[in-house]
Amino acid sequence: MLNNILEEEKFKELKNFISNLNDEKGTLIEVLHKAQHIFGYLPKEVQLFISEQLNIPLSKVFGVVSFYSYFTTKPRGKFVINVCLGTVCFVKGADKIMEEFEKQLNIKCGETTPDNKFTLEGLRCVGACGLAPVVVINDKVYGHVTKNDVIKILSNYSDIE
Repeated sequence: MLNNILEEEKFKELKNFISNLNDEKGTLIEVLHKAQHIFGYLPKEVQLFISEQLNIPLSKVFGVVSFYSYFTTKPRGKFVINVCLGTVCFVKGADKIMEEFEKQLNIKCGETTPDNKFTLEGLRCVGACGLAPVVVINDKVYGHVTKNDVIKILSNYSDIE
């Protein structure tokens, strides 16, 4: 029952956000960002709600969600670890860093830990090549990361629930 109340509150928050937008083209991405912030991901029910609220086809909503890698249809962990796999980072050992995160978390790239604490992802370029190799956890950027830094980085999040 508590989950239903929480879900209703989330939909209400999203509806309020949408109702305060100007009825302009291009609001879909803004709404999707807000929805993902509220729900943590974009399941089909949320996409359908957005489709109905914006009066646009569900296929268009799904098309945008599936096109942009930022959006996800699966729940993510509280901490999303992005290992940059762009050319400069890769040449400087990003693949080894990714392997170490996989080993320490016991998950593969694209997966979430069973406790929903961490999601591990790779991305093509952070735009911080001078700091290569780069790891981003939520909004925190770690530069010049080595394989040996992985345990230390993860320890920063070990006491956080």
